[in-house]
Amino acid sequence: MRQRIESESAFVLVRRPYRETSLLIEVFSEHHGRVGLVARSARGAKSRTGAVLQVFLPLLLSWNEAGDLGTLVASEAAAPPVPLAGERIFHGWYLNELLLKLLTRHDAHPVLYAAYADALPRLAEGDSEPVLRAFELCLLGETGYGVDLPADIEADASYRYDFESGPRRVHESAEGRAGSFSGAALIALRDGKLAAADAGLRREARKLLRIALQRQLGGRELETPRLLRELRASAVPRTHQVPSQNPENSDG
Repeated sequence: MRQRIESESAFVLVRRPYRETSLLIEVFSEHHGRVGLVARSARGAKSRTGAVLQVFLPLLLSWNEAGDLGTLVASEAAAPPVPLAGERIFHGWYLNELLLKLLTRHDAHPVLYAAYADALPRLAEGDSEPVLRAFELCLLGETGYGVDLPADIEADASYRYDFESGPRRVHESAEGRAGSFSGAALIALRDGKLAAADAGLRREARKLLRIALQRQLGGRELETPRLLRELRASAVPRTHQVPSQNPENSDG
């Protein structure tokens, strides 16, 4: 059934050439989730539509929806583009790639949309890592794979995380703590306090969320962290390259 969507708040996640003069875009919209659209005659230097359909730019889009792929009929900027630069561009691409790989089309996630719209300007302003972790946590929760972090976690205890039943306290022995997470890291992640946390707690939070995301990705590799690692490696002269002290920190 054909449906007309009018002036929907949205962001372009990715754009690709389509046929001779058009673009195929994937957008994340506030009330319709991820949507695939054909933007006809949008390619070329003089195309106003093509100039507007940029990543990290808040948009108002109208389209005709019929089946899995819709047709764009109007587009305009709703605000100035988010000024991401340097490695922060990769952080924004990382969010886009997560949405592309973990969301199905036409599945609305208004809470996640609000989290994305909030995360982009915060990435541009300062410390990226707490922003990335908060978005990952929201994404997992909104797609039905939330990380359970109950109120009774104790900061000075150690926990193993079971994705079926949540955190389980372990013995204080070195053997018991192997592969575990500190309660302090879980609390900082739960309460959104990673901005004030030390590097060790941030590393633990990142590790837990990375495991959770990998479970949902089903073996699919994320391209953006790999590209950022390659960029960082190429920026260091070969005679001065040293093994990374934190190989997991590829997105924040």
